[in-house]
Amino acid sequence: MLQQFASQSNLKRKGQTTFIVLVVSLLFASRLFAQQSYVGLWDAYGGFTRIMQPNINLAEPGFNLQAGIRLTTWLTGGFDYSIGTGQNILDSGMLIPSVQGQLAAQLGELMELGAIPPSYKLAVPVNTRTQSFQVGPDFPIRIFQSVTFFVRPNLGAIQILARPLPGDPIAQAIVAQLVPAGKKTDWTYFYGFGGGMEFNVNHHFALRLQADFAHDHLFNDLLRAGNTLRFSVGPAFQWGKNVAGR
Repeated sequence: MLQQFASQSNLKRKGQTTFIVLVVSLLFASRLFAQQSYVGLWDAYGGFTRIMQPNINLAEPGFNLQAGIRLTTWLTGGFDYSIGTGQNILDSGMLIPSVQGQLAAQLGELMELGAIPPSYKLAVPVNTRTQSFQVGPDFPIRIFQSVTFFVRPNLGAIQILARPLPGDPIAQAIVAQLVPAGKKTDWTYFYGFGGGMEFNVNHHFALRLQADFAHDHLFNDLLRAGNTLRFSVGPAFQWGKNVAGR
């Protein structure tokens, strides 16, 4: 009899626990899947960014700024600017084949003359600053209340300023030949895609995480073609008229 009563009590407690878990899950799901009631007309973001160009082993920490206007709940038009600074080591393998061949012939002659050892490898530290400029759309996905996903095409312009710092006389002579001014600036266009997510803390504040891929060819007279990657994280703000109309 006691065992039967204890078994019934255990079943009752399990039933109560299951009911509580079910209610909490439904409440959480209703919040997660509820559509967003407020979508501000204006949007601004500023955060840490990391710009990377793997083909030249370059990573530049910096700052990313974005500002936009919500044209509808699913379309944002805006401006994107980023800047980063860094340093890499430029070697002959990063150069286009014609420049590689030219340098290989010159270094070969110097090795035959005994001016440099056969083991000499060209390696030049380079300080860099990269800026990107972009105007275009974002496409938010607002089916969740707590999280907003977004995707976008990337089309814009990118600028890089490079200052080589040769450390030996041979490298200095090569840099003087390839970069007579001691620094080199290049502009080019890029195209690609990006996206990310926002964790909505409240109606006006969110934490944005995003990543972008862009194809470009910077310093095409010297360097091989490559791609640029950008990762960014920081606070986002929205305010103004409710585009959702609620």
